[in-house]
Amino acid sequence: MFDRRQIVAGLAGLPLATAASVQGANAQTNWQTRYPELVLAVIPAENASGVTERFAPFNDYLSKELGTKVTLRIANDYAAVIEGQRAGQIHIASYGPASYVRAHTVTNGGVEPFVTTVNSDGSRGYFSVLYVKASSPIQSIQDLRAKNLCLVDPNSTSGNNVPRFAMNRLGITNPDQHFARVVYAGSHENAVTAVQQGTCDAAFNWWNSETDSNLTRMVAKNMVKAEDFRIIFKSDEIVNSPYAWLASMPADAKAAILKAFMEAPTKAKAAFERLSDGKDRGFHPVTHKDYETIVELQKFVDQLRRARS
Repeated sequence: MFDRRQIVAGLAGLPLATAASVQGANAQTNWQTRYPELVLAVIPAENASGVTERFAPFNDYLSKELGTKVTLRIANDYAAVIEGQRAGQIHIASYGPASYVRAHTVTNGGVEPFVTTVNSDGSRGYFSVLYVKASSPIQSIQDLRAKNLCLVDPNSTSGNNVPRFAMNRLGITNPDQHFARVVYAGSHENAVTAVQQGTCDAAFNWWNSETDSNLTRMVAKNMVKAEDFRIIFKSDEIVNSPYAWLASMPADAKAAILKAFMEAPTKAKAAFERLSDGKDRGFHPVTHKDYETIVELQKFVDQLRRARS
């Protein structure tokens, strides 16, 4: 027969460190048990194969570092990422500023930014530029009257929202009347290709510096030649693109994800550098407050859309 007093005494005599370590282990594995798989989705800034090649090593690093499977999802358009997060099917997303703000809006704050990238010079911003062929006589946006214009995606910051704001400021309040055609190319690469092929006379795109832009990436992949293009417009600086997670994720999961991102430049140097072809210095923490100017930009673009409808 068991002596209850002996059992209680034995339990009471267990070292406190043992109980604490068991509790700590449970806390450490709790969120991984709840999330046996995390989905990382990326907006289509370039073609699907290019995004996969760029993100696959980083995705593998995250899986190893977080101790749970991370699945990379390449979306067909920006809206697919936004809707995926609204449905709770995408846990982490690589957005542009405007697509992040749209996601934050439609989910009523259910999506939160947590890091952005730091450029090689230490800055945390980029620009929207307008490309034409180098041989084109066009010198300004006004010169594009009755010509074909390529935008990128309705939720693209540098490929739609900033251009529409800039054109409105220049007096082009209705681009559909100013240009012969305004088309959405679907990705930044497609927009540049459309200019190259003559489908569009000009195309908006993202640009960090002379050595870091969508165009330089396309040049590196032997898709185009840099000397075939010329910039006729450059916007004010835009805050860099964020990575955003679901606000509903547990705090310990968020802490682990943030730590993995912040340590990536040293722990996974090659994988991190692959994301930007070595053009980024690291990650920097952000909050929704960093994108308040983009919120105002979104409101402006939405007002334009309502006015046209």
